[in-house]
Order: sequence, then C-alpha cells, then structure tokens
Amino acid sequence: MYERERGDCGLRRRSTSRRVSVASCGARVRSPLPSERLGIMASFLRSTKLVSKLTQGPTKCFSRNYADQMNFTFAAANQIFYANKNIKQVDVPSFSGSFGILPNHVPTLAVLRPGVVTVYEDEGTSKKIFVSSGTITVNEDSSVQVLAEEAHPIEDIDGSAARQVLQEAQSQLSTASGDVAKAEAAIAVEVAEALVLAAGN
Repeated sequence: MYERERGDCGLRRRSTSRRVSVASCGARVRSPLPSERLGIMASFLRSTKLVSKLTQGPTKCFSRNYADQMNFTFAAANQIFYANKNIKQVDVPSFSGSFGILPNHVPTLAVLRPGVVTVYEDEGTSKKIFVSSGTITVNEDSSVQVLAEEAHPIEDIDGSAARQVLQEAQSQLSTASGDVAKAEAAIAVEVAEALVLAAGN
C-alpha cells in the first residue's frame, strides 16, 4: 500500500497490497476486487460500529414525502459527512453510470465506482467528495444513504502525489503476472485515475 508520511507531500510504499493512498490526511483507499464488489453491501452491514450510528432508534414505516428536499446520510469508514440532513440533490458515480438523485427518486440500490460525489445542500452550496467504493441506497421514503469505504473532500487531495500514485500503479500493471495480480493492479490504476481526475476538479 502507499502511505502518506507526516510533514511532507510524499508517499512511501509500505507493501504491495491493493490499497492506494488518497494523497491527503494520510488516508488509504482500498478498491475491492470485481468478485468482492457484489458483496460490499454485506460487508457494510457487518460493520456494526458504523451501522449502529445510522440505524439508532426503533424501526418505522414511512410514506413517500413529495417535497423539494430529501433526507441524506453520507458516511465512510473514516468520517461521517452528513447524518440525516436535508439536501436538494446528490450526484453519484456508479458502475451502471453516473446519475443524479432528486427528491422522490424511485427506490434504488447501486454500487459506487471510484469518483466524485457532489452534494447540493439546501443552503445553495455544493460539496464534492472523492469516494473509492461503496453503495448508494434510495429508500421508499425518499431518504438517501451513501456508504463509502473511503471518502475525502477533493480539496484535501494532493494532485502531484495522486499522479505519482497513478504512475506507480500503471508500472505495477505493466509488470503484473497472473490473473489475481493483474486484477489488483487494474483496480489500483482505476482508483488512481479517478483520484487524479478528482484532484483536477
């Protein structure tokens, strides 16, 4: 994996696992193998520490609320960005294509791909946050949950360090042998490319 050293903008390589650094805050991003992506929802549900923060209180029955706002929760393993906050819209990257979610969107379950989630807040401001992987859920009551494995505001991403990570990932891909090693290297390149693109936004 690549880990940011304290006190500078460099990265040091610590091992050859499939983790790629988001060149900010010393954070690590791990994008799962293709065979693991279908099981990512189950892995989040098994994370009781995170889920307990999002599901406190008794279960309720909801009716769809036709309004110009929607209840939004956005949490990652490293940070909770929104907790039951009213927003106007959220744009998300998924493996079936990027799409926008407005109030009263049809119930949906999708898998996040590496990219930028854009949140349009009720106050008229917007925030862009890079995600490595995760899930998007639109519920029957029009509430929306984004659960990411790793997420960071794009202003915290170091563009030069992200490009260095991409170069090293591409080098690993070119020399990888065996299906597993090639798949891991391809995922590292995919995350790094999205990271570089996000840093340029």
